[in-house]
Amino acid sequence: MRIGFGAPVSGAWATPQYLGRFAAQAEAAGYGSLWTFQRLLVPEGSAMEPVYHSVLDPMVALGYAAAVTSRIRLGVAVVNMPYLSPAYLAKQAASVDVLSNGRLDLGLGLGWMPEEFAAAGGVMAGRGARTAEYIEVMRRLWASGVAEFRGEHYTIPAGRAAPQPVQRPGPPVLLGGTVPRALQRVGRLADGWITSSRADLSRIREGIDVIKAAAADAGRDPDALRVICRGVVRWGAPVTVPEGGGRVPLSGGFDDIRADLDWLAEQGVTEVFCDLNWDPLVGAPEVDPAGAAARAEEILEGLAPGR
Repeated sequence: MRIGFGAPVSGAWATPQYLGRFAAQAEAAGYGSLWTFQRLLVPEGSAMEPVYHSVLDPMVALGYAAAVTSRIRLGVAVVNMPYLSPAYLAKQAASVDVLSNGRLDLGLGLGWMPEEFAAAGGVMAGRGARTAEYIEVMRRLWASGVAEFRGEHYTIPAGRAAPQPVQRPGPPVLLGGTVPRALQRVGRLADGWITSSRADLSRIREGIDVIKAAAADAGRDPDALRVICRGVVRWGAPVTVPEGGGRVPLSGGFDDIRADLDWLAEQGVTEVFCDLNWDPLVGAPEVDPAGAAARAEEILEGLAPGR
């Protein structure tokens, strides 16, 4: 199972210096991937978690990380499709893939916050039904030759989109989602699944089974699909589930967290990225940047692959 790392894109450690430094350190430490995420707006008066209060644009951050790395894969988990046209996101993705020499993993989501839809000019209704066309438009624009598409939701006039991605036929397309319909969509359309920060990891096998069954029903190879888990790491004192539910996975000491990583591999997860942006001592905007970076560096080294 590949072990990745969440790039510093949220809160106090989301600075140019730390983004470049941790991207390079993660690569040198043997991590296989580096991940960003999207948050467009925090509604006034909302009680959203500190991790969402100050977030760099995910694609811009990956372009920045591409300049200071050469081997580590670069992923976004996720960009919400309704906020961007498929042609525009296809151009962004192709550009990051070119600048990284073919290292992009493109995670896509549907979005959930009405205020963000309003700010982006997106449409919530029917967003799941538009997913297949959205992905098809991107893949046509990434293909060689003239691209053209006329569907129910999107239209692309005949033309060429260059440069094309280094990866052929294009960057892997990964989908988020938690409900059965979304998981079935992963199995039918995508190259893999990305879990959310709120996922109940103790039940992750159930989601994997739904995805693989949908892939088999669609005539696809279930074992070819990737399963990427956002690992919300809580290093230190174990976090417990209310009402005696036991320790929350990926919390506690390094030995506890490594044991959880091994267990996730046994469930069929193909990649976990350790995301410290959800640690309030790292990803909150008000904490000391130097202290946040020092804590993150200790965790990066403590969970480095092969240790």
